[in-house]
Order: sequence, then structure tokens, then C-alpha cells
Amino acid sequence: MTELAQIVAGWPLVISMAATVAAQGLRNGRRRSALNEALHELRRPLQAVALATGPAVAAPGDGEDPMELAAAALERLDREINGGPLAPVWGRVEARSLAQAAVARWQARAKLADGSLELRWNAGRAIVDGDRCALAQAIDNLIVNAIEHGGPTIVLTARRREGRLRIAVVDSGCASRPRSRDRAQEAISRLSGRRRHGHGLAVVRRVASAHGGRFALSRAAAGSLAVLELPLADDDPGWAA
Repeated sequence: MTELAQIVAGWPLVISMAATVAAQGLRNGRRRSALNEALHELRRPLQAVALATGPAVAAPGDGEDPMELAAAALERLDREINGGPLAPVWGRVEARSLAQAAVARWQARAKLADGSLELRWNAGRAIVDGDRCALAQAIDNLIVNAIEHGGPTIVLTARRREGRLRIAVVDSGCASRPRSRDRAQEAISRLSGRRRHGHGLAVVRRVASAHGGRFALSRAAAGSLAVLELPLADDDPGWAA
């Protein structure tokens, strides 16, 4: 009788837990639906941009095309929302060409923020084993983080050290400076998501870890230093052009 009473007494807790789980599932379902809708709405303007710009034109150094990077990011988002594996495309990657293309992509953005972006590469071709698109995204995020949260003078450097490639992005600090505001800059500001910090650097950390490398960031009033280190491939030609 006592055991029956205990079981009956426990039913309200069981029902409450079941209701909580059901409500959580409903909320998760609504969130997933909303995310898929946002994903759909994001694909439309990107498709329009791709059609308007025509066939992709290789950036300097045969780096990744911005639309290809956007498509890769959307594919990753789709997999995160709806499940399914996202296998990296592994191969030999020339890091110098990725850096050259990334700097070319973001120089206009740095100028829009009343700053400058310069490449000082001192590491030869620098061949690494990895996912070309993921590595390009990591370099992009290093640069954009400096533009949005540092600057105005930004320099991307590279050198070799003990079988590793050291890519560093240095900015001159976020001292206040007048900035012009126009429609283009307002649109870029909205796309930047400035209220949410850390996502870009989280991408860099993830890519570094997946490639057997490491990422470090130091900040000071005089500027920030973000460093991505990657192991060079066994057949890297060294300083050969």
C-alpha cells in the first residue's frame, strides 16, 4: 500500500517532466523551422548575387571565390540545423595564394572603415595539408575581426618557424577616429553582426584544431595580434617561389 501511494504521489512530477520535455521539443521544433526559413531567405539573395555577377572569377593567386565561401558556410549551417555529415575536402593547399586572395577580398572593407590592409608574406609558397575552403574562411575571419574590432592599420604577415607556418594579423588599435557613414557602410554594419562577438574567432580555433595547428590572440591598447599556426606539409618546397 505504501509503495502504491508513493507511485501515485510521484505521478505529478512525472507529468510535469513530460510536459517540460514536450514543451522543449515544441520550442526546438519552432526554432528549427525558423532557422530553416532564415536559411532559405539567405540563399535567395546569394543566388541573385551569383547570377548577377556571372561566372566566378578567380581572385589573385587563385584563391577561393567569395560566393564559394558563402556556399560552404551555408552548407555547414544546413548540416548543423538538419543533421548529416559535412566531410572536409582535404588536399595540398598553397597558403600564400589563400592569403593574397583574402587580402584582395577585404581591402575595400578596410577602406570603408577608414583603414588599410596590407600583406607582408615572408614564407614562400607555404604548402599545408588541409581543407582549402576552411583555411580560407579562417584567414578571412582573422582579417574581418581586425577590421571590425581593431584597426585602422592592419597587416597580415607570414613566416616559417620549426616546420610550421605562422600567419599573423596585427592592427594598430581601436583608438576613436571619425568615420563617414553611408548606405554601403550601414549595410556592412548590419551584415557584420557587431552585437555578437567571438563567432569568427571560434571558426579560426576550430579550423586550427582540425588541421593540427593552434590559434592565439592578444589584445592591448596599442593593437591586437592574432596568430594562426599550421604545420607545413612534408613535401613543402620551402622558400621556393
